[in-house]
Amino acid sequence: MSNNRGRGLQAGALGTFDTVVMAVAGSAPAYSIAATTAVLVGAVGLASPAALLYCAVPMLGIALAFSRLSRIDVNAGASYSWVGRTLHPFLGFLSGWALVVSATLFMVAGSLPAGSMTLALFDEGLADNTALSTLVGAGWFVVMLLVVLGGARLTVRAQLLMSGIELAILALFAVLALFHSDNARAFDWSWFGFGQFDGVSGFASGALIAAFYYWGWDVTSNLSEETRNSRRTTGLAGLIGVGVVFLLFEAFTIAVNVVLSSRQIEENDANVLAVLGEEIWPGWGGKLLIVAVMLSTIATLETTLIQVTRSLFAMGRDRTMPSALGKVHRSWNTPSVAIGVVGVVALVMLIASNLLGTVGDILSDAISAIGLQIAVYYGLAGLAAVVAYRKTLLRSAAHFLLGGLWPLLGAVFMFWVFVESLSELSAAAITIGIGGLAVGLLPMLWYWRQGSDYYRPAALDATRTVETDYVPDRLVVAQSRAHEGLPTDF
Repeated sequence: MSNNRGRGLQAGALGTFDTVVMAVAGSAPAYSIAATTAVLVGAVGLASPAALLYCAVPMLGIALAFSRLSRIDVNAGASYSWVGRTLHPFLGFLSGWALVVSATLFMVAGSLPAGSMTLALFDEGLADNTALSTLVGAGWFVVMLLVVLGGARLTVRAQLLMSGIELAILALFAVLALFHSDNARAFDWSWFGFGQFDGVSGFASGALIAAFYYWGWDVTSNLSEETRNSRRTTGLAGLIGVGVVFLLFEAFTIAVNVVLSSRQIEENDANVLAVLGEEIWPGWGGKLLIVAVMLSTIATLETTLIQVTRSLFAMGRDRTMPSALGKVHRSWNTPSVAIGVVGVVALVMLIASNLLGTVGDILSDAISAIGLQIAVYYGLAGLAAVVAYRKTLLRSAAHFLLGGLWPLLGAVFMFWVFVESLSELSAAAITIGIGGLAVGLLPMLWYWRQGSDYYRPAALDATRTVETDYVPDRLVVAQSRAHEGLPTDF
């Protein structure tokens, strides 16, 4: 498949620190805690810290897989390209499509809370108004759409501001929670054990929801064509991002277990974090954490837009989707057509979501459906890394553990969670999750019949790349030369 059709993205726009910020913002710490904690508690009860812990181990395996694959194939499509060149092009397309569908669904799951939290700053009674939340959320979505259209540098500047304030507020309340004396229950180490789960299927349901917590750090891979020294930077940033959000998730999930009662969690399923803040710091606490959630939600709308538009850009460039999606704006070097298409589709879905019920109802089904799709493309990427590096695994214990065993365990875990959770999810969540994947068969088969080069891939040569880790990224160099009007065949 071709990696450079026409004008490229803005090469070298992001540095290491920028990419780490994007990884943390992609997982949306405050939003994930606020919107997902009630769903997780509903599935596993007090075992929420255990679900996040046991999902973090295989998630690190997937992050290792992304890190190693990004060394041998710098591509905005990330798993779409890697899986297609190691396992099978059909599976690669399915991997990319799973990300596209899950990210598009998140435009609804993210825009609604953004609107709801904004309204809550002025009047908490308005936060439950689905129609008004939709309107305000759509406004924030359009703003982020314009920021992403403006280029990678503008995107990361906005991200530094929003995520910086969000993380500062979260760090403050993590410390304050340690000194909170009015507890609903005492801390118990059994919250980290398997005994709290309702059997294997209960554990799988919790793990699927936990996967949604972590999802988003892999935006660094979709930004690889716009990152300096991307072969090393994107993977390292992803690993750091998983580590940072894991600590935040555990700290606040434990705080929720300790400070809030089950009734408080159940009655405030759309934003548990605001209730936690009010308990810890009456008066100001709730408002500050609403600000953190609002900024986190808006920030992750931005990173999710990057993921879906870069994936569609790669698909358009490879002609596995309409080739117009692979076009780049002349001034901003962004996939403007893909951004416009995603914007229209997401806004239509956001308006249609009003028919599904309350904000809480919409979030519950959307989170579970997205979890299914995350499990698919993360699992395929983990397996792709093992296949790509299979000839190097016996070179050392580190190669075997970090390049083989750990990514393989991550992949197996993701596939297992996918299968096990099907018996526990609602019909709506399964229909959205599986149905969304099935729709992808139509463009896949159509463009396969059209003879796209993507379906005649050149296999990744991990052996040669491992031996030449310090060779400059030819794709980034080619794009820089193309931007300057110089020949790219060198």
